[in-house]
Amino acid sequence: MKKTMLLNSHLSRVISELGHTDLIVIADAGLPIPAETERIDLAVRPGTPGLWETLEAVLSEMTVEKAILAQETTEVSPSLHQQWIEALPGIPWETISHEELKELTRKAKAVIRTGECTPYANLVLQAGVLF
Repeated sequence: MKKTMLLNSHLSRVISELGHTDLIVIADAGLPIPAETERIDLAVRPGTPGLWETLEAVLSEMTVEKAILAQETTEVSPSLHQQWIEALPGIPWETISHEELKELTRKAKAVIRTGECTPYANLVLQAGVLF
């Protein structure tokens, strides 16, 4: 049995296969996912699982070098943006347009779809290294 809180085998596999600068996306329920990008669909119903539970589990196994979010998040959901900054202290942030974020999902190793229904609740995490 695993020691970390992340029990989902698909998430654990994707994180274990990440190399330096690889991307994964934690997405709300509505983000379009390109056909060529691996989809890990955790959504059960609106709000389940939420973004926070998913992010916490991912961070239990992933080293994050940088986080990327849409400018629209800071405008439409500013409290969410502030919570993210607090949840990832010391991590550099990049802000891009929502259209650029959707395009970036094509380069991601996987998109993790949650049941989150907060507008623009999409977060791109860039893998770092431990050394």
